[in-house]
Amino acid sequence: MIARVAVLSAALLLGGCVETRFESTPGSAIAACDERWKGLWLDASETPSIDSADLAFLVDDDCRFQWLERPEKNGPVKPVHIPINFVRDGEHDYVVVADNQISAVLALPKVHGIDPQPAKSFLIARYRIRGERLEIDAIDSRRVARLVIDNVLDGSVDSRRNELHVYVRGNRARILEILRTQPVFVGEPSLRLERSTLTLEQHERAYLDRGARQ
Repeated sequence: MIARVAVLSAALLLGGCVETRFESTPGSAIAACDERWKGLWLDASETPSIDSADLAFLVDDDCRFQWLERPEKNGPVKPVHIPINFVRDGEHDYVVVADNQISAVLALPKVHGIDPQPAKSFLIARYRIRGERLEIDAIDSRRVARLVIDNVLDGSVDSRRNELHVYVRGNRARILEILRTQPVFVGEPSLRLERSTLTLEQHERAYLDRGARQ
């Protein structure tokens, strides 16, 4: 689940138990496609985790993002379409996904302490593309929670046992200002991916053959 969150909020929520959601998208210049994302992307971490070992997603020629879910380990892939959007602000690029669009792969609780409940909120991550490499920086939810508690940011924090759910209020201009001025991202890339030269069919065949030999 770590990898899912890094991508989707980027991505990719840390185990689905830690996440930050924003009331609005950052700014109004929202694009449905970044052509540089097209292709099959695979995990390129130097030390892949158990969570990211099977990480893969495809952005097709129509710029449709498809999460390549595997309901069973070493089983066939199940493409799941998730609408994502992109924001460029100066030298920074962000990927944005509405929380009501990811229920097929990730269940989120209701937003804590907000009445009435928002119809939707947004997961945001920062990314960089260098050639065939994609790096994604996730939101540091613990740091954002502290900013809310200290009244630097307006929002709510729900912390229990090993869970942390943070909600940040603000209109589009305010959320963009927060991304520009507050240290809300983790210090190192949460996820590194590499564009594959294989087609989805070739990748799937190689994956299943490798699983059959294990």
